Amino acid sequence: MPIIDHAGSFNLGDRIVKRVGYGAMQLAGPGVFGPPSDHGAALAVLREAVAGGVNHIDTSDFYGPHVTNQIIREALRPYRDDLVIVTKIGARRGTDGSWIPAFSRDELTQAVHDNLRNLGLDVLDVVNLRIMFDVHGPAEGSIEAPLTVLADLQRQGLVRHVGLGNATSRQVAEGRGITDIVCVQNQYNLALRADDPLIDDLAHEGTAYVPFFPLGGFTPLQSSTLSDVAARLDATPMQVALAWLLHRAPNILLIPGTSSVGHLRENLAAARLVLPDEAIEELNRMADIAA
Repeated sequence: MPIIDHAGSFNLGDRIVKRVGYGAMQLAGPGVFGPPSDHGAALAVLREAVAGGVNHIDTSDFYGPHVTNQIIREALRPYRDDLVIVTKIGARRGTDGSWIPAFSRDELTQAVHDNLRNLGLDVLDVVNLRIMFDVHGPAEGSIEAPLTVLADLQRQGLVRHVGLGNATSRQVAEGRGITDIVCVQNQYNLALRADDPLIDDLAHEGTAYVPFFPLGGFTPLQSSTLSDVAARLDATPMQVALAWLLHRAPNILLIPGTSSVGHLRENLAAARLVLPDEAIEELNRMADIAA
């Protein structure tokens, strides 16, 4: 069986996905802007991910913009029946590569149609509303107006399921009063664990939690503890970080991104890494050190 099957699966709306997926953000150029330097390599990574059993791909039309979705379409269409592509709306890119909130009805509607066109789909499996009150992290504010627009597009049959990104617990509760929320995508990893209570609440409700930057993002995780545990287990530090996330809660779905086939294979192999209890205790204390 594929290596990632060792990590099991979880519900994402009415679909079942492997707990180890793939995030397409790094397929775009530097700063997630413009085309990749090696188009063929980007195609190869996507095809290798699916060949390795991945059936959950995370993307957005504001990656590039448009670049990653067009590469996904070129690499993988016609899509496998079990493949779930999750995208996000709520932002647009400035000509300088900046990230700009895009919450108006027209902007959100256009974003859904852009994702459909560039992915070559008639309906989007899951669309996350990326909340942009603060570009760098969750911030309070009502999401009723933009989420109502997304729910309207869902009723029109353009979107199957709705999720939230960069969201607070209060916004998740508000969102559930408007439409079913099938996943929450926030920044979370070994060192950044502010969402611990939210993850537990979502697990209780059977809702997926999808940590972005699970390996630290633009500033990769670095820790002597992480390196020491990895050395003892004959694994890489990044494999240990991913394995810890899989152990953290059953509703966590991983979407580590890379533009390298070699790194992709390393990430997928984390699915079969078993962490001893003492290693988990050491890794859990990393959040206290980071704080």
